[in-house]
Amino acid sequence: MRAFQDQPRAGIGQPRHGRSFSAPAHQQAETRVDIIDQDGLTIPLPDGTRLSARIWRPASGAPVPAILEYIPYRKRDNTLPRDETIHPWMAAQGYACLRVDVRGNGDSEGVFDDEYSPTELQDACDVIAWIAAQDWCSGNVGMMGKSWGGFNCLQTAFLQPPALKAVVSVCSTVDRFADDIHFKGGCLLGENFGWGTLMLSYASRPADPLLRPDWREDLRQRIETLPHLSEIWSNHQARDAYWKHGSICEDYGRMNAAVLSIGGWADNYMNTPAHIVENVAMGKAIVGPWVHQYPHTAVPAPRIGFLTEMKTWWDRWLKGIENGAEDWPDYRAYMMTSAPPDASAAERPGYWVADTLPSPHVNWRALPLSAGGVLGDGPAPDATIRTKQTLGAAAGEYFPMGLNGEMAGDQRDDDAHSVCFDTPLPDGLRLLGAATLSLRLTSDKPFAFVCARLCDVAPDGSSTRIAHGLLNLHHRSDPPTPLTPGEEIEVELVLDQMAYEIAPGHRLRLALSNTYWPFVWPSPEIAALRLSAGTLSLPVHDGKAPGWTFADPEVPPPGRLQTLSESRDARSREIDMVSGVETYTVISDSGETQNPDHGLITRNTMVEIWSIHPDDPLSASCRITWTQHFRRGDWSVDTRVEARQTGTTDALVLDASLSVHIKDGAEAPETIDRNFHAQVARQHV
Repeated sequence: MRAFQDQPRAGIGQPRHGRSFSAPAHQQAETRVDIIDQDGLTIPLPDGTRLSARIWRPASGAPVPAILEYIPYRKRDNTLPRDETIHPWMAAQGYACLRVDVRGNGDSEGVFDDEYSPTELQDACDVIAWIAAQDWCSGNVGMMGKSWGGFNCLQTAFLQPPALKAVVSVCSTVDRFADDIHFKGGCLLGENFGWGTLMLSYASRPADPLLRPDWREDLRQRIETLPHLSEIWSNHQARDAYWKHGSICEDYGRMNAAVLSIGGWADNYMNTPAHIVENVAMGKAIVGPWVHQYPHTAVPAPRIGFLTEMKTWWDRWLKGIENGAEDWPDYRAYMMTSAPPDASAAERPGYWVADTLPSPHVNWRALPLSAGGVLGDGPAPDATIRTKQTLGAAAGEYFPMGLNGEMAGDQRDDDAHSVCFDTPLPDGLRLLGAATLSLRLTSDKPFAFVCARLCDVAPDGSSTRIAHGLLNLHHRSDPPTPLTPGEEIEVELVLDQMAYEIAPGHRLRLALSNTYWPFVWPSPEIAALRLSAGTLSLPVHDGKAPGWTFADPEVPPPGRLQTLSESRDARSREIDMVSGVETYTVISDSGETQNPDHGLITRNTMVEIWSIHPDDPLSASCRITWTQHFRRGDWSVDTRVEARQTGTTDALVLDASLSVHIKDGAEAPETIDRNFHAQVARQHV
C-alpha cells in the first residue's frame, strides 16, 4: 500500500479534506478516495454527557457503514500513531471510522467508574445507535479494537445493539476472571496491581483545553472520583457476579454478531480465538506469533495484511458483499517451530495451518509423570514441589508490547529450580490445542498454587516455553475452598492454547513450581506440595491440515508525531549479595512528542520495582511510579502517581498517591493531591 500523505493543519473540530488513498492492491481497478478527517466531534448520550470522537469518512457524504473503536486511551496523542495506521486506510475503502474516548477519559465528559462497567457498555450501545442514525451512515455498524477495545466490542455485541453486525476483537478474553490481567487459574497476577496503577495515572490526565474549555473543572472531577481499581479487583478473589459481568462465556448464544477473533502466541490472550471458534455461531479466528499488538505492525514476524483481512470481514457483514468470508477456515494458526529462546525475538520460524476446532488432525496422548523426572511410563513419582520465591524471572510480561526483553526468555534457570519431567523426542512432535494436567498431591499449608510450564529443550540445554498454566488450589472447586493441610487432593489444570512443532532430537519438558514471581503474587506462606501421581494429556497434531497464505502487511504511514526527545526502555535483574533480595526493575520513558496539528506536547515515564527474598513470600513488594506531562505554550499539567503493594499473612496492602500540578498562563499554579490506602483480606490468595 502507498504511504499516507500528511494533512494540512485545520481548525479544531472542523473537517479536513484533501487526502486521497489508493484502494487495496487486490481490487481490480485502482480508485482514489478523498476522506474527511475530523477530531473533536461530540456524541451526545441520553443522560446529557458528551463523548469526544475523531472520525474519518469518505468526503462524498454518501451513506456508508461505520466502524467504531472505543477506548480510554486519548486519541489526541496516546493512540494517535496506531489510529492513523488503521482508520484512514479503512475510511478510504468506503467506511466511516470513529475513534471514541470512553466516558471520563481523553476529551470525553463524565465520570470513569471501572473497566467494562455497565455504564461504559451502555454508552457503547448509545454511541452505536447515534452513529447508525447519522445521514453519513448506512445503518450498519461494526466494532473493532485491541485489548480494552477488543474486550468491550465483544461485551457490547453480547448486549445486542440492533445496528451492530460484526466485530473484530484483537487480544481479548471471553472470561474476565479466568483469562485477564487480574487472575489466572485463580492466582492473583502481579499485573493486577500494575494495571490498576497505570489506570490511576491514565484516568487522571486532563482533557485538551482546545476541545474542552471546562478542562480544569473536569480534571478536578476526575481526580475526586477516580476509583482505586487495584483495590476493587483484588477484593474479588472468586469468580463472582463482578467478573461474570462482561464475560461473554456466560451465554455464547447471545453473540449474534459475526466475530473475527485475533490473538498472539507471545501474548497472554491466546486462548480467546479457540473459544470464539468453538462457541460463537459465526466465529473465525487467527493466532499468530505476535505480542500484544495489531498484526500488521506486531513482532515477532511474520506480520499479515490485517487491514485487508478486516476489509474483507467488513465488506461481507456490513456491505453484504458475497466474498466468501463466512467460508474462511475456522482457525488459522501459526505453527511455531523450534528456535532458541529470545525475550526480544524479532521473528519466529514456523508456518500457517488452516484447521477447524475440534481438529480432526489432533489425537490425544497421555503421558504419566513418573519417578526420576520421567514424562512417560514408570513408577509413580514421589516429589516435593517447594520452589524458591524468585522463580519466574524468565516468564516475561503478561502482555509484552515489543522488543524490550518483554517476552518469555530462556527457561533453563527456572527449570533448574522446578520439579521437571522430560521425554525425548527423536522424531519431534507437533502440538495444537490446550494440554491438560491432572495431579494428585498434598499440601502442608492452606494456601498454595501450581504453575505448569511446557518447554522445548534443545540439545544444548536451552529451554523455550511453549505454554504455561496456573491453578490456585483453592480453585480446585467452585466456589473456592481452602486446603486442608495433609489431605490428598486431585486437581486438573488446563494450560494455554499452543501451536508448536518441536524439532527431532529435542526433549519435551513439564516443569512444575509453586512460585512464579513477579508474574504471580506469592502465597502468604512457603508451601510444600507432595506429588504422588500425575498425567499430562497432549493434543498431538498430525501435520496434515492445509496451509494458508495471508496478504502482505500494509505499509503504515509515516508517524506524524514530532519527536522532541528520544524514548528509552530498560529492564534489569539484580541480586543483593548480602541480603539475598532479588530486584526486577522496568523503566520506560516515552520521550517528548508534539502533535503537528494542534501543538500539544506530551511525555510519560514509568518505573516498576519488584523485589522479593527467595525464602520469604511476605517480603514481596512492588513499587510503581508514573508521570504524565502535557504542555502547550504557557499551559501545562504534570501528574505523578506513586503506588506500592505489599502483603501480610492476612492481607494485601495497597497504597497510592496522586499529585497533579497545573499551570495556566497568568493564573496562580494549582496542585491537587489525593491518597489511597487499602488492606484487602486474603480470602483465597
